[in-house]
Amino acid sequence: MLRKVSLASVLLLVGASLSLVGFFAYAQGNSTLNLVGFFYGIPILLGGAALKSSEVKPVKVLSPASAAVVKLRETQATSTQNQVRKDVTRYRYGIEAHLDQVLDKLGLSPTDEERPVLSGLYEEISASEATQGAYSLVLRFNSPLIGWDTWQQKQEKFTRFFGPGVVAHVLQPEDRVVDLYLTALTGESAKEIEAKV
Repeated sequence: MLRKVSLASVLLLVGASLSLVGFFAYAQGNSTLNLVGFFYGIPILLGGAALKSSEVKPVKVLSPASAAVVKLRETQATSTQNQVRKDVTRYRYGIEAHLDQVLDKLGLSPTDEERPVLSGLYEEISASEATQGAYSLVLRFNSPLIGWDTWQQKQEKFTRFFGPGVVAHVLQPEDRVVDLYLTALTGESAKEIEAKV
């Protein structure tokens, strides 16, 4: 629940409130409240403003996970899948965009302007023949400047980067939109797929 709350907004609210108390106390001649309001309020307000300027909002969950998907996540999801899901669905600070370093390492972010933007995520039970019935975390990117061919060429790199225990593949649900599927590997299919990567 707390990760859904903007720390920057909380600091701005607290800082503004304390600063107003300081101004009001100054007008009333109350030096103690005046000092407390200014001494704490203004630095907190400035800190909140600094955080707000570097804030990256949580991505949208495109469809809520069903009970079956949640149960599968609890038994099959890898620590990497869970970490990615938690990181992108909370407020982040000090980064350019969600997964910006990942995209850079994988060669999908030549410049900030060309970088694909993570616009949402959803979870599902895989229907792919090789991984049928496995847990999938799907990351949706808007990719107006990085072509579909480039995304397809990077599938093995995605698998290596997000592995072990995960196979990655991409689909294009619409023009300039790419869904990156991170599917948990289970059973015999895991050994076969990991041997190929």
